[in-house]
Amino acid sequence: MPCLLILLFLPARASALDKKASRSLSHYIMGVVYDDLGDIDEAIHEYKASLDLDTKNSYARLNLATSYIKKNEPEKAKNELVAAGRLDPEAVEPHAILALLYSSQNRLDLAALEYEIALKNASRLAPNNIDIYRTLGLLYLQQKKFKEAEDTYKLISVLAPNDAETYFYLANVYDELKERQKCEGNLAKALELKPDYHEALNYLGYLYVEENKDLGRAETMIKKALEMQPDSGAYVDSLGWLYFKQGKPEAALKELERASLLLEDPVIYDHLGEVYSRLGNAAQARLNWQKSLKLDPRQEKVKKKIEALNNQESKQ
Repeated sequence: MPCLLILLFLPARASALDKKASRSLSHYIMGVVYDDLGDIDEAIHEYKASLDLDTKNSYARLNLATSYIKKNEPEKAKNELVAAGRLDPEAVEPHAILALLYSSQNRLDLAALEYEIALKNASRLAPNNIDIYRTLGLLYLQQKKFKEAEDTYKLISVLAPNDAETYFYLANVYDELKERQKCEGNLAKALELKPDYHEALNYLGYLYVEENKDLGRAETMIKKALEMQPDSGAYVDSLGWLYFKQGKPEAALKELERASLLLEDPVIYDHLGEVYSRLGNAAQARLNWQKSLKLDPRQEKVKKKIEALNNQESKQ
């Protein structure tokens, strides 16, 4: 939004305004002055006086909204922000501030929607700014809008073809879309551009472990990632799961127990349940699967493992 200094350098525009609009501008400027002085009540009074004379002054509405936020009047602020967004559909600020306001009220769906609009508008104002697209891509991933995320990261790959992070997040998208070959291909591309990209090293290594293929390569990648992040619970879990797939349950148990101390995660407890089951310790297997379900009750496969264990015990 323009500050007072900028407004003072617009004599040509101001001279072209009619008397009513000039008075509106004067009140707006005084509102900015009072804002800068910290007199929020007087600022609100001036912004409202400006809007009485010119209801289409989006800047006055935006500043009035921020003043209401300072006075902890969120509903009044919301109404002004919505109005400001309607007056200037391509603006970034009203939607960005609305997103923060909704987030503070834990209205996360509305916050995400406003944030998306703000980022889209920002991308139109700065079409070559890949940081805006990165943020938009992450938002789409969080919203599970995978097609939109794919399109966004593909655009970044055109604007910045040597950006390893772009291919890493494209891999995330394809993993969610169950397109494993594309997922692995983009992780490989990320590592080609940045060989010490530990997140990609662990990710690709873990995928190989899950598919029970190229376990030697997987071990090399996971251990390299651990050299850079030795206390990452996710990476330690990958190593433990690798050992399990290699038929080394005792070594797997050691790493997975350490992983559970570093990170409380349903996948780690699921893996621990598998290892204890392989070692014949049904009680510990059940306990760890129950811990996994407590963290994520939606896991149907884990529920079936507990059910199968219970059925097996009832037959003995």
